[in-house]
This record gives sequence, C-alpha cells and structure tokens, in this order.
Amino acid sequence: MIHTTSRVLTSDLRGHIDQTVSVSGWVNALRLQRKMQFVILRDHSGMVQVTHRRDGSPLEAVLESLTPESAVRITGRVVDAAQVKLGALEIVPEAVEVLNLAETPLPIDEQTGPEHRLDWRFLDVRKRETAQMVFAVQTTLEQGLREYAMQNGCTEMHTPKLMGTASESGAEVFKLGYFDRLAYLAQSPQFYKQMAVAAGIDRVFEIGPVFRAEPSFTSRHATEFTGVDVELSWIESVEDVMAFEERMLTHAIAKVADVHGEQIREVSGVEVTVPETPFPRITMAEAQEVLRAGGWDPERVKEDLDPDGERRIAAHMKEQTGHEFVFITHYPASIRPFYHMRPEGQPDLTLSFDLLWKGLEVTTGAQREHRSAVLLKQAEEKGMSTEGMQDYLNIFRFGCPPHGGFGAGLGRVLMVMLGLDSIREATFLFRGPNRLTP
Repeated sequence: MIHTTSRVLTSDLRGHIDQTVSVSGWVNALRLQRKMQFVILRDHSGMVQVTHRRDGSPLEAVLESLTPESAVRITGRVVDAAQVKLGALEIVPEAVEVLNLAETPLPIDEQTGPEHRLDWRFLDVRKRETAQMVFAVQTTLEQGLREYAMQNGCTEMHTPKLMGTASESGAEVFKLGYFDRLAYLAQSPQFYKQMAVAAGIDRVFEIGPVFRAEPSFTSRHATEFTGVDVELSWIESVEDVMAFEERMLTHAIAKVADVHGEQIREVSGVEVTVPETPFPRITMAEAQEVLRAGGWDPERVKEDLDPDGERRIAAHMKEQTGHEFVFITHYPASIRPFYHMRPEGQPDLTLSFDLLWKGLEVTTGAQREHRSAVLLKQAEEKGMSTEGMQDYLNIFRFGCPPHGGFGAGLGRVLMVMLGLDSIREATFLFRGPNRLTP
C-alpha cells in the first residue's frame, strides 16, 4: 500500500483508491448515528464522505466534537463505495486533526437574505459553489481580456486613483483630506489614459478600481468597482474602437466558455455563448424611433435610454439579428462629456457608443476630441470652467494624436455572463451607499 501525507484535493481522490491520503477542508455536514459517524468534508474542489464505525476510540470522540464549518485535516484510506453518492467513494479515517473548531450556531444559513449574507461574505462565499465559481470565472475573463489587449499592441498602465481636481463632472466624486488640501478619488482613468497616448504609448490598457459617489441602490450600481479601460491612438474613426472591443470581448468570452462552460452550465444552468463579430449597431436616433413606436417615452422627451429602454432595444435587436450584444451609437452631445468628438457638421451629436449585453449597459466609449481649440470650445459650450484642468488641456497643445477608447465594468460583464441577479454577487466585498463593511 502506498502512503502519502501531502494534501490531496477531493476532486483527485478517484486516483488514490486503496491509498492512505490526507485531505483538508471544512465540515460541510455531520450525521452522527448510533453505530456510525459520517462527516461530509468540503474543499474548494468538491466534497467527500468520511465514514467511521463507532468503536469507543479517541477518534470517535474527536468526530463527535466537530461542528459545521470547522477546519479539519483528515488522514485515511480511500475506499471504492458504489453506494455513496459523492463520487462513489469514501474515506475511512485513521486520524482527524481539528485545525479550527467553528463556533455554533453559524450566523447565516440557507434561509438568510442577500443583505445579511453580505455581512458574512467570507462564509457566504465559502459555503456556495456558485459564489466561488464567480471568482474563478473572473480570473479567466481578466486573463482573456489582458491576453487580447497585449496581443494587439496594448501596454498595461496603472494610473493614479488620487486626483488634485475632480474628474469629469465633479458631482459624483468622493472627496478626502490630502495633507493640507482636498483630493478626489478617480471616477475613471479617462484623463490619464489620454495622457498616456499623448505620451506616445500607442495603445493603453488598464484593469483597476473606479470610484463613483452615486447614491444609487440598483442591482447594477456600486460606489467602487473594477473598470476595464482601453485607449487607442492613431485611429481613423470610432469604428476602430468598437471593432477592438467586440473582438476583445469575444476572445475573453471564448476563453471562459472553454475553461468554465461546463461548470457554469451545471452550477448555474447558464449557457456561455461565444458571440459572433461584428456586433450589431444602431444609432440612438434609430433606437428611439423603434422604442417610441412600441409605446416607450410617449411624451418624446427622453434624450437618453433608461434601463427599460435598454432592455427593450436589446430585445428588439436580438429578434432582428439573433445577437445578444448591440452598440448604440451617436449619442446627443447634450448628455455626453465635452471631450467626445462630434461628427463633422453635426454639432448636436457625438461619435460615441454604449454597448448593451442582454439589455444591460456594460460599456461606454467614444472617439475623443484631440484638437485643442475644438476641445476648449466644447468645454465652454457646456459652461465648464477650465480652472484646475490645465494639466489635462496641456496634452492637446503639443501634437496629441487622434484617439478613442472605452471603459467597461468588470462586475457588470460577469453579472450578465453568469445570469446573476445583482452586481453584489459579482463582487467579493461590495461597496454601495449604505455599505462600507466588511
């Protein structure tokens, strides 16, 4: 008989039949009967049944003392057991080491509501395979996004999250004390990635934290989230940016489908479909006409799409094209930032887009205005003071190339991909207007 004491994962036990192994994990369940003691041990890879016939030994006493979620190391023989539902095998224990006895009762159970589960997020994630899967998928998704970006000439940058002036609107920023003055948490790396392309870094890529002081309590908003940002220089049109994004997303989704597709299907009942490129495109004006014909915005006053409008137009495009993704393009200048480029002769529109996936906005992007005089004029039109923006405006004075880019929310992409109800489920430790802990 071969003996081994190095840790074996429960998912690998089939290869160790009739061997003595050591498994480490948590007590998932206990069935302490009159003649038999059963312990279901769980590690990150699966579960196994530990079966002990009562014999009055010290081992029996240790098993009797266990509580759910205690951390244990169990050494024993792996036995073929066709009657056992978990992998048709079991472990007959020879030694049980209690590494950390869990207090009882546990603060959460199957009936606990989502908000209270967030208070005990480490236990919530530990106990649910669906929750653990989210972060395995997130890792592969990020790997796929990085892979595509790097294969296509992007340099990964890490831009500051502390800013001396409020970025963009200023209304949705967090203020904090910075020695003897105020600082702000970055709403996006927008200005800095534009600075990077002006610095001659041809294509820029960043995955990093983004902060938004929005008092929103929806299933899609968070005050801190992970942004995926790209900026491309020397572009010919905004179409270059959309083409880059659709190919990058397709590459990353294909990687997730390949690595996790089967598990996602089994655990969540969701099929990860790799989209075809190009994604459908529709202008905002066309989208509004389609929606209004169906009774949306009867007063014809909405400039932007609300969540209902986004869901409706996505459903319409899915019906027309069979595609889950759609780019909404040419947003009105009145609802877009001053630095979005406007089409020649159409000053009321912008060369911008949002990308919807199954009716949820996952990306905003645009071609940027790179001409200094035009940029200043557009800022002026929006009634913006250029005070405090000099560092940003300076980058356009000395040969800034044509460029454009986009920002996507990693949590939203995960949320749609895995069919989750809320962005809270796609985030390890969620931050919202009412949540700063744990």
